[in-house]
Amino acid sequence: MTKQPLYAFEITLHARPAGIRESGVHADAWGEWPALDVPRDTLALPMRVGFDTAFDRLAALERMFAEPDGSFVWTSPREGLAWQVDGNAFERDGRVLLCDLRGSCPPAEFDRLLAAFGWPDEIVMMQLVRPAVFLAEETFRRHALRRGAVGDGQTLRPQ
Repeated sequence: MTKQPLYAFEITLHARPAGIRESGVHADAWGEWPALDVPRDTLALPMRVGFDTAFDRLAALERMFAEPDGSFVWTSPREGLAWQVDGNAFERDGRVLLCDLRGSCPPAEFDRLLAAFGWPDEIVMMQLVRPAVFLAEETFRRHALRRGAVGDGQTLRPQ
């Protein structure tokens, strides 16, 4: 039996402003990753998606428990691979400013989660929470897959 791929992550999801480029490398237990140089003032730019629209989309996902304050928990089905994503979205001027995400899930489920925030039309970047390093989406996906492959998703789920 082939093991299903699983992303494992502790990130903050942001809109990726135009002109952001790679600068430097972040090294951690899972490898070396090209990091983005993100000017601090660009972090105040919200996503294009409205906060209420994003939450309507999240609430439509099966097994999603979303609260009006921006917090949510999405769980796996009872059968099969166990995973869970905990999140908290923040609003600015009626739009999603950023979203903290922690947990693990299969790549296809992560795509569904991102779609609630306007992806793939919305270009996003991810900030690794602990080192406070920004990664491009493609780099983040490799990082999250590596973390998931070593079983780190188990430690990110509440017990």
